[in-house]
Amino acid sequence: MATFTVWSFDTPGGAEVASGVLRDAASEGLIKIVDRAIVSWPEGAAKPTTRHTHEDEWRGTGWGAFWGLLFGALFFVPVIGVAAGAALGAIHKSMEAVGLNKDQLDRIRAQVTEGTSALFAVTEDGNLDRVGERFHGLHGELVATNLTDEERRLLLETFD
Repeated sequence: MATFTVWSFDTPGGAEVASGVLRDAASEGLIKIVDRAIVSWPEGAAKPTTRHTHEDEWRGTGWGAFWGLLFGALFFVPVIGVAAGAALGAIHKSMEAVGLNKDQLDRIRAQVTEGTSALFAVTEDGNLDRVGERFHGLHGELVATNLTDEERRLLLETFD
């Protein structure tokens, strides 16, 4: 099963560093990256920048559409106002299909602000202990995941 996680960092470059750590772990066979995207919001910028890494060209197109929809819902649609209420409802419904509910979307939106960054990752078959060791000291916070409460607890314990 694919695991969807969102990690926030207290600097605009933190997610980029974490993405590199994740990529290195994948190159050593410790985890399989299905896809990932990075959001960085530098100080003074009006909005965040987003970058989708295209792990696999064939899958990249589909994931690119997903990331576009997700980032639109998180950072761009909310400023449109109530006229977009129905569209926003439809977006929230589609996000629930991958395990993200409205509360998680709100939590991501609240934590990814000016001066921060976030790593959005879809992974499979990870050796959590070994991958977790590599994330120590990166000061990331798990913001959202499609894992069960027990799986989430284990993930936090491993990566803390």
